Amino acid sequence: ITVHLPKTAETVGLIGDAELHKVKPTVHIINAARGGIVDEAALYEAIVDGRVAGAGLDVYAKEPCTDSPLFGLESVVATPHLGASTDEAQEKAGISVARSVRLALAGELVPDAVNVQGGQMAEEIKPLLPLAEKIGAIACGLATAAVARVTVQVFGEAADHDVRVLELSALKGVFQMLIHDPVSFVNAPVLAEQRGVEVVLTTDRTSDDHKSVVRVTITLTGGESVSVAGTVAGPRHTPKVVEVDGFDVDVPVSDHMAFLRYHDKPGVVGVVGKVLGDAGVNIGGMQVSRDDSSHALILLTVDSPIPAAALDDIVTQIGAHSGKSVDLN
Repeated sequence: ITVHLPKTAETVGLIGDAELHKVKPTVHIINAARGGIVDEAALYEAIVDGRVAGAGLDVYAKEPCTDSPLFGLESVVATPHLGASTDEAQEKAGISVARSVRLALAGELVPDAVNVQGGQMAEEIKPLLPLAEKIGAIACGLATAAVARVTVQVFGEAADHDVRVLELSALKGVFQMLIHDPVSFVNAPVLAEQRGVEVVLTTDRTSDDHKSVVRVTITLTGGESVSVAGTVAGPRHTPKVVEVDGFDVDVPVSDHMAFLRYHDKPGVVGVVGKVLGDAGVNIGGMQVSRDDSSHALILLTVDSPIPAAALDDIVTQIGAHSGKSVDLN
């Protein structure tokens, strides 16, 4: 039994004679939190009587403690309230604090922050954090009405871990597209609650084509929805979009992207290239995806924001059902 509590009126003597009469004789009591939470006299009697196997103590009811009957018991390991007082512990604590401060200043997740709801984060999940944020932002950028629900789905190996942080990251991306105020891992779920946005998180160990996939589906107030899925690729964990509303794609996430939905026909790629060229917009990449009913999607990555007039011109010339540009920066 290990103690992880502050010393308050309610916790003093929390583990006393009555409690130590209920434990198994193989139990070990470890108190490195605050002295007095474990009744030292009761602990001594319990060890001597064989009701407790041993103890480890770093804190005491009265400090400095130089003499205690517990010190004479072979089954007790006692230290003089070292805590983080050794040179090695001080160095590690300082490094840990510095890392957390660096993450916070960069707007990244601080996993051990007391007001972050995401829980512990496995190493395998870390590369998916920026992916989830970008996918959430892209999905929100494609939305055409107010957001009613955000569904975050995690597929593949990542589903074996606690993925609540990916929900936070996706929400952060969504609300960064909706409001001008700073959005963080702390206030993103608060913003969702304040705006009446339902949040759903699901996991599925199945993923046919990729090691792990994060999909964000935004349901709008009118009932329509938009869905974007992504994964990370390569040693640098490059975020990629792999699906948009059921259309399979394979495009690295870019700061400036455009999505065109249209009836598949010849000449569309040429029109897109000419209009953007005339507008001085350089195309970084272009991919066409088609379904079985002759509907098609073009996903563009460009080096700069697409002027609204140019996008409208493209939509008109190709007879697109919809055309949206999404700028992440």
